[in-house]
Amino acid sequence: MENEQIELSFLSIFTLLTFFIFLFVSKYSFKFQKGILLDQDFSKPQAFHQSAISRSGGIAGVISLNIFFIIYYLIYSKILFEYLFICNLIFLIGFLDDLRTKISPSKRLVLMIFVLFISIHFIPIKISNIDIPFLSKFLNNNFFSSTFILLCFLFIINGANLIDGFNGLLAINLIIINSILAYLNINNGNVEFSIFIIGQIIILLSFLLFNFPNSKIFFGDSGSYLMGSLIALNTIITNNLNPNYSSFFFCIILFYLFFEVFFSFIRKVAQKKSPVRPDREHLHMLIFKRVSLIYGKHDGNYLNSIIINLIYFICIFPALYFAKDPVVSRYWFFSLIIIYLVIYYRLYRLTKN
Repeated sequence: MENEQIELSFLSIFTLLTFFIFLFVSKYSFKFQKGILLDQDFSKPQAFHQSAISRSGGIAGVISLNIFFIIYYLIYSKILFEYLFICNLIFLIGFLDDLRTKISPSKRLVLMIFVLFISIHFIPIKISNIDIPFLSKFLNNNFFSSTFILLCFLFIINGANLIDGFNGLLAINLIIINSILAYLNINNGNVEFSIFIIGQIIILLSFLLFNFPNSKIFFGDSGSYLMGSLIALNTIITNNLNPNYSSFFFCIILFYLFFEVFFSFIRKVAQKKSPVRPDREHLHMLIFKRVSLIYGKHDGNYLNSIIINLIYFICIFPALYFAKDPVVSRYWFFSLIIIYLVIYYRLYRLTKN
């Protein structure tokens, strides 16, 4: 009982602290280096704002996260090395882009691969629970295991960065995923780790107050990279802590982040485009085109985020009921691929007609 009161007090204080960090950063970041963090490029494929907005959400997020690390250590006497190392380094890679340093997407990807490979190999990070027969055998091999985990990180981090184009789209999606992960861990007695995930939900909710429905700040690449690395680690660790759940279930809750990147890569290669260059043919862009025809671009921006996350939640929620069944989870995962492709094809045809 005493521990529960300490944890509740800790989360309450952290909620207030995080809110004021985001408030301060959103108010004063435009003064930093003569507004170097302001997003004033309205010509980008995923630019829907009409005035300069600060890309300082990542700064507020990483400050809040590191404060959370300190408080977490004071309460539980645990240092989360994998989070401290990976998340802060991945944040810095994104921050370089937010500072308008001329690093090409391909060079940024190479730098990310290098940081992740070193981290995965030396921390180390393992996936101990996987019910995909042919993969489980290969995961005993260190090189294959490291490569597989590296790909997981790349897909999730870049997926987070890819969908971070509309007000609230990424934040709401990650709140849903983290809420499911926290629920699973609480149900299985992993209370300490669930508290850490709840801390991340608090950070996302604080950001959402300044990003939805109207944007005062953006995450920027630093913020989307940071949150993507967090959700990847949260899922891997939850998967390891809860071996009674099918690993396909975790693929289901990460489906939108993962498959958006995977399908985008295949589509661009087929169209003979650069896979690392943004365009306007992602699913969330196609849905926005239809929504904005009815509600206009301003309201369509945040309504698009609500619609996409509502569809996403409806698609993944039933999986909670058979999360421990690998066979049903597997079929549900592949059903989501079909649903995605059908929706995409119909919307693509409509926008081209």
